Amino acid sequence: MTASTGKQGKKRKRKKKKRTNKLLLFTVVFCGVLTVGGMFLAVAAAGKEKEETAETAGKNEKQAEEETILSQMEEEPDKLPESEETGEEEADESRYGALLQDTERMKQERIYAAETASSEEVVMAFAGDILFDPNYAMMARLLQRGGAIEEAFSAELLAEMRGADIFVVNNEFPYSSRGTPLAGKQFTFRAKPESAAYLTDMGVDLVSFANNHAYDYGEISLLDSLDTMEAMGMPCIGAGRNLEEASAPVSFIANDRKISILSATQIERNDNPDTKGAGEDTPGVFRCWNPDKLLEAVEKARADCDVLIVFIHWGTESQAETDWAQRDQALAIAQAGADIIIGAHSHCLQPVGYVEQVPVIYSLGNFWFNSKSLDTCLLQVRILADGEVTVRVLPARQSDCRTKLLDGGEKARVISYLNSISDSGVLDEDGYLHSR
Repeated sequence: MTASTGKQGKKRKRKKKKRTNKLLLFTVVFCGVLTVGGMFLAVAAAGKEKEETAETAGKNEKQAEEETILSQMEEEPDKLPESEETGEEEADESRYGALLQDTERMKQERIYAAETASSEEVVMAFAGDILFDPNYAMMARLLQRGGAIEEAFSAELLAEMRGADIFVVNNEFPYSSRGTPLAGKQFTFRAKPESAAYLTDMGVDLVSFANNHAYDYGEISLLDSLDTMEAMGMPCIGAGRNLEEASAPVSFIANDRKISILSATQIERNDNPDTKGAGEDTPGVFRCWNPDKLLEAVEKARADCDVLIVFIHWGTESQAETDWAQRDQALAIAQAGADIIIGAHSHCLQPVGYVEQVPVIYSLGNFWFNSKSLDTCLLQVRILADGEVTVRVLPARQSDCRTKLLDGGEKARVISYLNSISDSGVLDEDGYLHSR
């Protein structure tokens, strides 16, 4: 064999060995792929089987639940499934949810959201005449004492005022530095616009201008008052830039109840009063010496609220006995749909009671008005979760240009006095009103 032939043989042997090695490598790789693929298919099959098992179990569970509901409905056909009942209750518990979200409507209709200390009740408070005129005793003395509202009211009384969810007062004067006193009027009042800050200090949430002094310095003084209230975000009732505004109620949404309050004045009792009534396009107070428009307003408000309170300026000054105009209008207002009627103006306490089952507090008396020593009160109205309304008189006394809450024997004395002059209602020892 030549050298050339030996080399060729060795080449063939190396090529054969390479082919053999490649075949072995391919076989190993192919077998590995088959093994991994088989494992993947096995896992996928197991997952699918598990999903099918869960789906079957879910269908069986849902079918069982539906069969249970159908069985319950057959046994109790008037009872809805629990989930549907819950949804209905939630809808009932938020009747005014959509309204509270409609800020434009709330503004146009003078509706406010009121926070409450308890979801079980809405606590309201009402007070009679107040006066911030610095030329008269109450305000002059307060300024001499340093000007803090704590110098005007006792700590216990302030706590009740500020603690109310909604506190309403009768503002017996305009806030203005303009205008001239009405000619021929014996007493004319006005306060500086900045003194309106005392309302916030007192915890006031709503002001009534339906009285015989809101116009004391003419039309401009009333308009200034309305502007002052608007600037500080204080709602007001009983007066306006026109009759529509003056006669409209202010409403509060509290604990998913709509509580509306409107205010009007009988005073002065003549056809051409110094205190001008609002006209279709002219400013003034909401007058009700002729009650027709007031009764229309009561009926309209009644149709769109849960509780309607009428705050009215009436009666004869310094006379505890009610007069015919009060009694006649109380009956008409109750029949028109008011839930509670609260009065002021007489500068003294008047009877408490009922007219056709509607509570009537004929006069709250002065609250913080002059230097005389007089019995007065803070009226508390509670609207409970079940819709029940309770009325409570908290006896107080105005003396030495301060008003304080009474307790003990003095509290009992005022309650006893009110019971002695009332014929259709009686106050218990805690001041709660009951029918006789």
